Amino acid sequence: MSLINTEIKPFKATAFHNGKFAPISDADLKGNWSVVVFYPADFTFVCPTELGDLADEYASFQKIGVEVYAISTDTHFTHKAWHDASDTIKKIHYPMIGDPTGTITRNFDVMIEEEGLALRGTFVINPEGVIKVCEIHDLGIGRDAKELLRKVQAAQYVASHPGEVCPAKWTPGDATLPRSLDLGSVTYLRLSEDATLTPSLELVGKV
Repeated sequence: MSLINTEIKPFKATAFHNGKFAPISDADLKGNWSVVVFYPADFTFVCPTELGDLADEYASFQKIGVEVYAISTDTHFTHKAWHDASDTIKKIHYPMIGDPTGTITRNFDVMIEEEGLALRGTFVINPEGVIKVCEIHDLGIGRDAKELLRKVQAAQYVASHPGEVCPAKWTPGDATLPRSLDLGSVTYLRLSEDATLTPSLELVGKV
C-alpha cells in the first residue's frame, strides 16, 4: 500500500545533531515541513556523497522552513564516530537518527529484512505529519539534493494554493496549472511554437 497521504507512525529514537546526542520522536517531525532520508549504512560508498550533497543544500532547505533528517539502522554512536572520522560527514548540521531496532525503517516500509539495512528512501512530510512525497531507490542509485529541494518547493506551493498544480520541471516563479479542467468543452489549450514548424495547439489534460 502506498504511504502517500498517510500520517507518519509513532517512534522514539536518539539523534546525533551538532555534536550532541538528542532524543527525537515523530512529534518533532510535525509543525513544520520535514524531509526524511533513509540510507543503508555509515562508513559506506554512495551514502557520504548523498549526505554531503544534502549538507551543501541544507541552508536552502532551512530557508524555506524545512528540517532534514538522515536515518540508518546504525546507532547514534556510530553516527558520531563517522562524523568524527569523515570530512564530508563533518559538514552535516542536520540530525542523524539512529534506528538500530529498525522501528522507523519499518514504519516507512524501506527495510531490507534479510540485511537489516534501509533502502534509499526519501520522504517529504507536511506540518500535519502526512507524507506528500515518497521515493525509493535501490542501494546503488544515489539521489540529488537540488531535485529534492525542488519537489519540496512544489509540495509547499500546492499546499498553499489548493486550486493549482505544478507541472513537470516546475520551479518557484514558473507558471502552474488549474487543478481541474473541463475536457468536455473547448477546455484548456496552449499554443506551442517551434521556429521551424507551423504553430500547433497542444491539449493539456485534466489532473
